[in-house]
Amino acid sequence: MLHLSLFKTIIIMGAMSFTGSATGAELVLVVNKNNPISILSRSQVIDLYMGKYVAFPDGTKAVPVDIEDDVEIRTKFYDSLVGMPLARVNAYWSKVKFSGRARPPTQQKNEKAILNFVIQTEDSIAYIHESSVTADVKVVYRFDE
Repeated sequence: MLHLSLFKTIIIMGAMSFTGSATGAELVLVVNKNNPISILSRSQVIDLYMGKYVAFPDGTKAVPVDIEDDVEIRTKFYDSLVGMPLARVNAYWSKVKFSGRARPPTQQKNEKAILNFVIQTEDSIAYIHESSVTADVKVVYRFDE
């Protein structure tokens, strides 16, 4: 029950603080070009990245990916998504992992590694700079929408 309560708090805080700022607008969420998903809502992205769901809306397994080495990008992403500082997101995941109910996103070292992972893993979803999008991935969520 603690997990659900925390999750609701995160969604409410994120909804109150999301501004669609330029900081978040440069990041987009992408999937493999062969993934059947074409668009996700903000709440669906939150559900995937905060461990509420482990599958895309069509029931296909989802593998969310975080960037490991670039704290600035990761901070921008979580601030834009749920309106929380990275330390708080990490604390959230510590509690959720301890409960055994969910696992945090997979990590890849940098944006290049993330792109390679998404290209090779059809069920993955990741955030990258919009300028890094290639023909091998498709954008399913933009923060400026």
